[in-house]
Amino acid sequence: MSPAEADKLLRKYYSERTPAFRYLYQHSLSVANYAVKIAERNMDLGPDITFIHSSAILHDIAIFMTHAPAIGCYGRYPYLAHGYLGRRLLEYEGYPEHALVCERHVGVGITKEEVESRNLPLPKRDMLPVSLEEQIVCYADKFFSKNPGRINTPKDPDEIINKLCQHGKGKAEVFLGFMKKFGVL
Repeated sequence: MSPAEADKLLRKYYSERTPAFRYLYQHSLSVANYAVKIAERNMDLGPDITFIHSSAILHDIAIFMTHAPAIGCYGRYPYLAHGYLGRRLLEYEGYPEHALVCERHVGVGITKEEVESRNLPLPKRDMLPVSLEEQIVCYADKFFSKNPGRINTPKDPDEIINKLCQHGKGKAEVFLGFMKKFGVL
């Protein structure tokens, strides 16, 4: 799938006139551009740049199904569910590899044990970024918010680490591992 095809698929589910589209689109472009730059700086790892670009555009495609009024989403699911919902949607559309990026990008990944022990409203399975491309999109996503005032401005790594620590020290360690592996732009 090309980035243009990913863009077209995104627009299939969102009207350009809605706040949800505006927040999602700006966020997705920021993540995609950052992820491509990370991949280009790490060509020795053999990243698939076209896949990274298109999957970064689509990684949050299911936010419209969640309840996040601040960004114009009025669905019935909690925001945390947007990853696995995106997987369902992209599998339905015939893009199983892109679907896995959707499911596995949330946080720095979520384990089955976390789902069970914290009683999270998610399927009981590991949802961890496995492939290089999944890891790059997950990592790039952490640098950008959907908050209107910061949508195009990358977060400082310390801010990301502090936020991840709220979900357990191990989450920050995963992010630090990504930083070591991919660097910071």
